[in-house]
Amino acid sequence: MTTRPHRRMRRLRGDESGSVATELVLLTPLLIVLLLFVVALGPLAGARLDVNGAAAQAARAASIARDPATATAMATQTATSALGSDHVTCGDLTVATNTSQFQPGGQVAVTVTCTVDLSDLAGLRLPAAETVSSTSTSVIDTYRTGGT
Repeated sequence: MTTRPHRRMRRLRGDESGSVATELVLLTPLLIVLLLFVVALGPLAGARLDVNGAAAQAARAASIARDPATATAMATQTATSALGSDHVTCGDLTVATNTSQFQPGGQVAVTVTCTVDLSDLAGLRLPAAETVSSTSTSVIDTYRTGGT
């Protein structure tokens, strides 16, 4: 009498009951750590987007100013209010305005640097703060009249 092939293979493989539970127990901590890491990156990615937007708004505000001193003041004010309206709290906010080409047809560049606080994610052993920086350039109108 011959044994059917599938019965013989089942005997050779052995009993696999409980193997799925074992795999789940081994993989669950890894999946939880991965999920926490993704959640931790959310605020940092949001802050990067907000700093990019603030730099663009500040450069635009600086480009419509009449003189370099006013451009610098407008860039700082615009970046601060843009980040405030987006509820981004910077530990250290720096707004640097480059007005070396501040003339009709020239350009103005604004660099916004913000130190984002990550201390609320302390359980993940991430750095307490991360510095995010963005530079944006805006062209000054060629046909500008008055001022410089």
